[in-house]
Amino acid sequence: MVLAGRQLVSIWSPLVVHSHTMRDDVRIAPSILAADFANLAADIERIAPVIDLLHVDVMDGHFVPNISLGPPVIASLRKATDLYLDCHLMITDPLSYLDAMKQAGANGVTAHIEAIPNPHPVMDRAEELGLDVGLVINPATPVAAIEPYLERCSMVVVMSVQPGFGGQAFIEAVVPKIERLREIIDSSALLTDIEVDGGIDRRTATLAGDAGADIFVAGTSVFRAEDPVEAVKNIRKAATGEVT
Repeated sequence: MVLAGRQLVSIWSPLVVHSHTMRDDVRIAPSILAADFANLAADIERIAPVIDLLHVDVMDGHFVPNISLGPPVIASLRKATDLYLDCHLMITDPLSYLDAMKQAGANGVTAHIEAIPNPHPVMDRAEELGLDVGLVINPATPVAAIEPYLERCSMVVVMSVQPGFGGQAFIEAVVPKIERLREIIDSSALLTDIEVDGGIDRRTATLAGDAGADIFVAGTSVFRAEDPVEAVKNIRKAATGEVT
């Protein structure tokens, strides 16, 4: 597919038509928000062989009522790992952070449509910098809010919890939104991935996977597990439809 004279390429996978059967195309993105920051490199190194990318939550204390990490920590992560850094910008003004994100070593950024009702300037600048770019919708935000921009997105993120804090329970009411996005993306032959973020464990990964999600953000259920490697493997099995 050609968009504005250029080839639209997914950095994760080619388009796959999804069904409610076993899949082998899902990706797991542990959220470092739940990791032990005093031992962050070790936590990541332990699970690196069994994960696909790292999810990095960037919060400004304004868009969401919490402050997390920023470019300095991302730069440190970049030195410690070659994994894809999937940076979720829970901030009011994502445009002002893009250059710093690129310089720090981010691979992709996603911004909330609630913060930027017109996302084109953010998407334009991200593309200029060579960053993959996508949009995020909160649990109460309808798919229609991002539908006009899907063909410019490498990824869309469906929040399955309220953004800002880890350890929340999965909101099952978002599952129809995942299904609707899957329908739109597949029917339009787009290369946009669907990421689900919040409350992901073995049970909820099955729900989201059946609905058509591609990428699963799991924080507490991975980094706080007795065996994080086994936790990742079990979430992957659940997401792909394999019996665990």
